[in-house]
Amino acid sequence: MISVEEQLFGNVQLTPDKIALISGEVEVSYSQLWEVILKAAYKLRNTYHLHKGDRVILSAAGSLEFAYVYFGVHLAGGICVPIDPDTNQTRFRHIVNSTSPICVIGVLHNVDCETIQFAEVIDCDSTIEFTIPKQNDIADILFTTGTTGAPKGVALSFNNLAAAARNINEFIGNTSDDVELLALPVSHSFGLGRLRCALSKGATVVMLGTFANVKKFFGEMKRCNVTMFAMVPASWGFIKKMSGKYIGKFADQLKFIEIGSSFMPADEKRFLMELLPNTRICMHYGSTEASRSAFMEFHTYKDNLLSAGKASPHTEIKIFSSEGRPLATGLEGEVCVKGEHVTCNYWNESPERFASDFYGGWFRTGDCATMDADGNIYLKSRIKEMINVGGKKVSPMEVEDILNTIPGIQESVCIGIPDPVVVLGEVVKAFIVADDELSDEEIISQLKPKLEVYKLPVEIERIKEIPKTPSGKIQRLKLKK
Repeated sequence: MISVEEQLFGNVQLTPDKIALISGEVEVSYSQLWEVILKAAYKLRNTYHLHKGDRVILSAAGSLEFAYVYFGVHLAGGICVPIDPDTNQTRFRHIVNSTSPICVIGVLHNVDCETIQFAEVIDCDSTIEFTIPKQNDIADILFTTGTTGAPKGVALSFNNLAAAARNINEFIGNTSDDVELLALPVSHSFGLGRLRCALSKGATVVMLGTFANVKKFFGEMKRCNVTMFAMVPASWGFIKKMSGKYIGKFADQLKFIEIGSSFMPADEKRFLMELLPNTRICMHYGSTEASRSAFMEFHTYKDNLLSAGKASPHTEIKIFSSEGRPLATGLEGEVCVKGEHVTCNYWNESPERFASDFYGGWFRTGDCATMDADGNIYLKSRIKEMINVGGKKVSPMEVEDILNTIPGIQESVCIGIPDPVVVLGEVVKAFIVADDELSDEEIISQLKPKLEVYKLPVEIERIKEIPKTPSGKIQRLKLKK
């Protein structure tokens, strides 16, 4: 496996003058990018005394300077720990205590700590000699967003990162001719993965950083002749709210879109397909530990939009029982993944703890699903989120999918709560964002023809918004508390 850094170096040799990064009016060629990366690596080694395996926390803003220093840490022999600039004090202290970094680089808004600015790291006249990273060395530690429990540090080797980029690029089909707009946070697996994917192919990346300014988003799409971008469903919801059908004006320009990180309703998929009939719209399924393990393409799956797709290239997926045995087609169990992209370890975890997340060589995702004879995956729920009603398992996603079809309900989330009459163990409770005119009685009456009695919500609570992570994942634990 050729590391992303080796592929980047190869692109520097082949197309040194090609534009690698764009930020506003600034354009950086592949040769310029590589030179600044080598300067950052030199400064990290010789001024900040980075030794092989040392951790460096990076406040991961979507900027040119982040890209320089991110790869610079790798070439200096260090391990990157990207975090959100808005990380709170509690999460930050947990990450610091876990990784013992030699320094923190970039601006952090909610924590009190000394930091080095990105500009200081790249302010250097000397460069190091490029040394090819060892495939099994850890390159990054990404901390999970923590939808349940404390965040875990997912260790990813250079081999893991290269394998993931290969799998993604092979499915999507992007090339060195593409211009990609990057507006996702690079503190998470999705956005950071897109940066690696594009640069490994020799494409051009337009660093936007956020979807907050929709006018600027479309302005950069037009100015830079963008051919692809990636987003989470929440970003699409915002773009649609602010601009309606305007994205359809780019139907002949956009070749690819990648979507992921959380659920997207079938109606929203169809709407996007209508606006972009010739765009390859790819949606992935995966986790920080096993990035983009499955893919589906909207137009190809137009008659099967509720599927999470099939295993990505060079990836295997099976459904396992709770006893660790592969299940027959159609039976419900845990999604398990095998491939070179799967995490090599959890940082600061014992081998026994890490091994508990595997059945043999198969990584246990914690997701409950079925698989059909063609290999298509149908997600049901997180295993820990399944609701046990008198011994019968209820998928909260099943109830939510039907709730969300009721006119007047914008969003819903279901959890299990103790049965108030202490008969069934757990019962279903629904949290909804809905119109005031819609009564609980009307909701239940519309659910009854579509759900078994034990799946019906016993309680309905109205809330102003559903708590979510920055990438759009529902935080059910907050609702349980």
